[in-house]
Amino acid sequence: MNSIWLSIVLGGLSMLAKETGITVFLLNVAYDTYRNWPALKRTMQDMRWSEETHQFGRRVSRVLLSMGVLLAVRLALLQGSLPRFSQQDNPTAFHPNLYVRLLTFCYLAAFNWWLLLCPSTLSHDWQMGSIPLVTTLSDPRNLLTFIAFGAALLFVFRGLMDCEHQRHVPVVLGFLLLVLPFLPATNLVVTVGFVVAERVLYIPSMGCLILVVYGAQRLWERLDARLRRPFLLLTIVLLAAGCLKTIARNQDWSSREALLRSGLKTLPHNAKMHYNFGNFLRDSSRPEPAIAHYREALRLWPTYASAHNNIGTLMPQFATAEYHFREAIKYASEHINAHYNLGQLYRKSNRTSDAIRMLERCIQLEPLFTAAYLELVKLYGGQPAAAGRLLARVVRLNPYNADLRRQYGDWLMEQNMLLEAFKQYQEGIKIMETHQLSVIGACRCLRKMGQQSRLHQMVLRWQFIVRLSNGGIPIQNDIYLRDWSIKHELRNRAMIYDSGSSSSSSSGSSSGSGGTSSSSTNTGTGSTIVNGDSGPTTTEDTGSIKDCSKINCRKQTDPRHPAEPAEISIRILRTPHCNRSEHIPSSLKACKLAAASAPPTTANSAAPEPPSTHNGKGSGKTKKWSKSRHKPKRQQPSGTTALDPNGAPLAAPLLVSNLLDKL
Repeated sequence: MNSIWLSIVLGGLSMLAKETGITVFLLNVAYDTYRNWPALKRTMQDMRWSEETHQFGRRVSRVLLSMGVLLAVRLALLQGSLPRFSQQDNPTAFHPNLYVRLLTFCYLAAFNWWLLLCPSTLSHDWQMGSIPLVTTLSDPRNLLTFIAFGAALLFVFRGLMDCEHQRHVPVVLGFLLLVLPFLPATNLVVTVGFVVAERVLYIPSMGCLILVVYGAQRLWERLDARLRRPFLLLTIVLLAAGCLKTIARNQDWSSREALLRSGLKTLPHNAKMHYNFGNFLRDSSRPEPAIAHYREALRLWPTYASAHNNIGTLMPQFATAEYHFREAIKYASEHINAHYNLGQLYRKSNRTSDAIRMLERCIQLEPLFTAAYLELVKLYGGQPAAAGRLLARVVRLNPYNADLRRQYGDWLMEQNMLLEAFKQYQEGIKIMETHQLSVIGACRCLRKMGQQSRLHQMVLRWQFIVRLSNGGIPIQNDIYLRDWSIKHELRNRAMIYDSGSSSSSSSGSSSGSGGTSSSSTNTGTGSTIVNGDSGPTTTEDTGSIKDCSKINCRKQTDPRHPAEPAEISIRILRTPHCNRSEHIPSSLKACKLAAASAPPTTANSAAPEPPSTHNGKGSGKTKKWSKSRHKPKRQQPSGTTALDPNGAPLAAPLLVSNLLDKL
C-alpha cells in the first residue's frame, strides 16, 4: 500500500517537471497487468475473483484515479484550455490533407526511434521546415517507417506470447518504456508545438537501453568463443564513438554562437535557424549580416512575421521599416511587438494619431505590456490627466519596479504634487535602497518643501548606504559629511540670529524712547532693561553675525572686548577642522549654539561679571577658573530663553561633536 502512494507522489512530481511524466501511471498499470496476467486469466476462466485479483483491482483503481486528478490539476494550471500553436511550430499538424499528415507523423515516430539508435543528426530546434512533409508512398523515407513499425509489431507479439510464462521480462518492460512515454509527442492525443524534440526522448531512451543491453546479453550467450572477442571489440568501439560524439556535442553547447552555428550546419534549410542566428548578429551589433540571415529566413518561409518585424527594426529608411512592420501584422494580426514598433516609428515621424492607434491596439492585445503605456505617456504630453492615469496604471501593474516609481514621481513633481511624488520616491527606495534616481528625486522634493532637516538625514543615509554597498566602513566623522552638515546648520542658524539681533535692537530703541527705564552697565554679554509697566525682561545683544568672522581670536580673552557666545559658536561651525579649544575661552566651553545672555537682574543690582581666565585688577575677589578645579555643566544658564523670530522658544542646537554623535 505504501509503495502505491509513493509511486503516485513520484509520478505527480514527474508530471510537474515534464508533462510526459504522467505516462508513468500508464506504464505502471500495463506492467502490473503483465505481471499478474496468470491470476487474471484464472479469474476470467473460473468467473470468480481471487484475493490477488482484488488487490490488483484496488491498485489499478487508485493509480487511474490519481492520474485523473493530476490531469485535472494540470488543465487547471493551463486555465482550462490547451495551449495553441501556429503553423510555424508544427507544419504537419496544420496540413489540410489527412493522408499527408498520417504519413508524416508515422515517419516522425520512426525518425525519433532512429535518433535513439544513431544520434548523428542533432539540433536544438526542429521547428518549421526542418523535416519536409512526406506526401507520397514513393518517398524513400517510408522505408524507415516500415522498418520501425515492423520491429514494434514484433516486440508486441513477443510480449503477448510471453505473458503466460514471463521468460523475457526485460523485453516487455523496455518496450513499454520506449513506447508509452512517447505517445504524447505523436500528435495522436493533442497537437504539440514541435516537429522533433530531443527532450521527449529522455524516458524512451531508458527503454531503448534496456532492449539493447538485453539483446547484447542474449547475443553474447549464443555466440561461439571465437566470435566473442570481435564482438567485445566492436562494442568498445561503439561506446568510444558515442563518447566522442557526446564530447563534440558539448562543445556545440559551450556558447550561444557555437550552438547556433551547429544548428545552421545541421539544418541549413530551416528558416528558424537563420532567424535565431540573425538575432545573435543583431545583438552583437552586426546589422548587415543579421539582415542577410533575416532575408534568407523569409526566402525559406515567406510568411515569417517575426523575421519581418526584426528586419523593420534594423532599417533606417522609414518606408522600408513601415513595410516590414505592416507585413508582420498582415501575417500575424496579434503580433504585439510589430504593433509596438510601428507605433514607435509613427511617433518619431510625428504621426501622433497613427502612433496612438497602434499603441492602443498593442494594449488591447496585451494589457500588461508596460512599454506601450510609457510610449503613450510621451504622446499624451499635452494632456496631463491622461498621462497621469497611464503612469498610475503602470505602477499598479508593476508595483515592485523602482524605475517606474521614479518616473511616476517625476511626473507628479512636475505637476507640483510634491507629497505624492515623495511617496513614490520613498516606495522606490524601499524596493531598491541603492536606487540613485529615487534618492535624488526625494531630495528635490524635500528641498522644494523646505524640509531641510529631512533632506540632511536622507543625504546622510544615502552616503551610509553607498559606503556599505561598496564594501567600505561607514565612518561617522567623514570630512565631506561634516562639512556639509556644518554649512547646512550654519545657514539656518545665521538667519535666526540675524532676525534675533534686529528684533533686540528695535526693542531696545523703543524702550529707551518711552517710559522710565534704568540700566546697569555690565562687562558681560547683555544688559537688563526694566520697564515701568511690566516686570523685568531679559534680552540678548548678540551683535552682527556678519562681523563675527572679523573678530580676532585673541580678543576673546581680552576683558575689554569679550566675545559673544553666538559669535564663538558660529566661528566653530565655520572652522570645523581647527582646534576648537583655541577659539573658546575656558569659561565659555559649556556654551551651546544658542546665544546665552546673563541671568536676570534688577536695576539696583549690579550684573555679575563673567568668570575670567586671568588675574584681573577689578573690584572684588575673583577665582581662577581651570579645567582641573571646576568643569561647568553643559547647560544653558538659568533664566535664559532663546527665542526665534516669532517669539517662540527655540531649541538650542547641538555642537558639531554632539551632532556627529547623534548621527
